[in-house]
Amino acid sequence: MNTHEASDARPWDGLILGASLATLDGEGYGAVTDGALGWRDGVITYAGPRDGLPGEPDILAPTVVEASGWITPGLVDCHTHLVFAGDRAREFEMRLEGASYEDIARAGGGIVSTVRAVREADADELLRQSLPRARALLRDGATTLEIKSGYGLDYDNERKMLQVARRVGEELGITVRTTYLAAHALPPDFADRPDAYIDAVIEWLPRLHADGLVDAVDAFCEGIGFSAAQTRRVFEAARALGLPVKLHADQLSDLGGGGLVAAFGGLSADHVEHTSIDSVRAMAASGAVAVLLPGAFHVLRETRLPPLDAFRGHGVPMAVATDCNPGTSPLLSMRQAMQLACTHFRLTPEEALRGATVNAARALGLDDRGRLRAGLRADFVRWDVAHPAELGYWLGGELAASVHVDGRQVR
Repeated sequence: MNTHEASDARPWDGLILGASLATLDGEGYGAVTDGALGWRDGVITYAGPRDGLPGEPDILAPTVVEASGWITPGLVDCHTHLVFAGDRAREFEMRLEGASYEDIARAGGGIVSTVRAVREADADELLRQSLPRARALLRDGATTLEIKSGYGLDYDNERKMLQVARRVGEELGITVRTTYLAAHALPPDFADRPDAYIDAVIEWLPRLHADGLVDAVDAFCEGIGFSAAQTRRVFEAARALGLPVKLHADQLSDLGGGGLVAAFGGLSADHVEHTSIDSVRAMAASGAVAVLLPGAFHVLRETRLPPLDAFRGHGVPMAVATDCNPGTSPLLSMRQAMQLACTHFRLTPEEALRGATVNAARALGLDDRGRLRAGLRADFVRWDVAHPAELGYWLGGELAASVHVDGRQVR
């Protein structure tokens, strides 16, 4: 059997011919010109050259489409705070007037201001405000989303956020991975009692997990967030439940977050601008992914680059995500995140595309997507481009000709 082909005598559900494929299988783009992509029951049956098809197209599938452009795997946004209420445009203005991220947070703005808006919104209103953001990401090629809690900061509102995140996936018919991020900020009702709040975060986790609302656990390990010791306690609670961990790590300072993720066999360390070489080595040994978030880097006008050459040199996979959130990354396009990663972090367009597919899927613990390969999910995007480098080149615009989830065209 051809390695591009899945074995089954039943007709395929669909077949696209003529477009070039960026399979990302192997080195580089894994490019196939004059390609063919077939699928059945939401799974890719063939991804390879047209002249390698195992039969006549009209025999293989009842629906055959001739196409142009390029087809890539569906994009995977592996770090978002997409479920929230309100906005923080005024804080954006304040930063431009000279206020720092820490200044805004200590003045009662930042995350806590979004907490107030989320607590005031019921679940239906929260879904109403969040769905347009998810649809925008989907229109521009994102077929898998991670959505974090962390703007509720009490049991009922963290639960509400996670439930709404599940509803986003159900409404759009896409995969949404939910991440419990109650250790995001200290709520006003626990002022000056961070350890007591971590006790509460740990107490809520098993109840939310038992309800099927938690796929992974995250924390904000930072001077204005939680200490490494407090984060470790949250991670130990996650490990006791068999839940994977990830971390907002080393964004504003080096608290050893990358190394802490590695010590727990975590999925990813995210932001990582201040990650040390020791943490890079630990991440390489553990297999953790470095998730780059150029949207926040851009909006906050940061200058400290992540240790990109060290990640490359030690073989740490680098993912790219939007970090879609109301305060520091109001970004609604994975393709724009890729462009910013190329511009600010000097990723090549191929690195950015791989970061938004293969490595982003790995950062969510998903091995069934991110490449065009027989046996993987039929999540893919057909782009009106002459070369896949254009996905990291154009600033804005509409390039996605069609978006497919499980083989179903959703745009």
